[in-house]
Amino acid sequence: MLRSCAALLRTLGAPRGPPGVVWRSFSSEKVIHKDFAVPNPSWSKDLRLLFDQFMKKCEDGSWERLPSHRQTPLQKFEDFKTHFLDSKHMKEEQMSQAQNFTRSFEDGLGFEYVMFCNDIEKMVVCFFQGGPHLQGVPGFIHGGAIATIIDATVGMCANRAGGAAMTANLNINFKRPIPLCSVVVLKSQLDKVEGRKLFVSCSVRSIDEKTLHSEATSLFIKLDPNKRLT
Repeated sequence: MLRSCAALLRTLGAPRGPPGVVWRSFSSEKVIHKDFAVPNPSWSKDLRLLFDQFMKKCEDGSWERLPSHRQTPLQKFEDFKTHFLDSKHMKEEQMSQAQNFTRSFEDGLGFEYVMFCNDIEKMVVCFFQGGPHLQGVPGFIHGGAIATIIDATVGMCANRAGGAAMTANLNINFKRPIPLCSVVVLKSQLDKVEGRKLFVSCSVRSIDEKTLHSEATSLFIKLDPNKRLT
């Protein structure tokens, strides 16, 4: 496993800026956003196969592939700032350089994943490949990285079902470690809604579904547009 990670690093070479992306101030110039939820040379055969299988499911409209960017698209950022953020705490230059955490690594080194959603069933599925920069115990993915991709998946599920929401509680039972550079499947489901509370569960399994790596329950609170976060 470690040899395969080393080979991946040699293939990727030295860190480089993302191709086709030009960073610009939010207010002055247009930002070109690359979609990272599509195959790149670091994706394994297993991840590509799962991607292709679910892309076929998208053809009838029951499932949808969710794009993923390194920076928050301008309109989404402006809407969030308008409703939830106090502008006096915001510095435009700093925000123009902000990157989404799970997309801040170079291709293949950190979080490689794609999410698909089924809004009718209130479900989000994530295919995740953890790169060599996510190591915890030698040869395995750090528990914090697993928690991050779980939080991202259940968060997407909550947001698709209830609009803008933030994590209030996340409980994870780690069952078996995940080897570096392997692929796992996260299945997230909205279980219950009580007012502004959204209860979401998630499992993390091997691609053959025989191994349960982790399972989680979470509580999200739908944001109140009449209340500022800062």
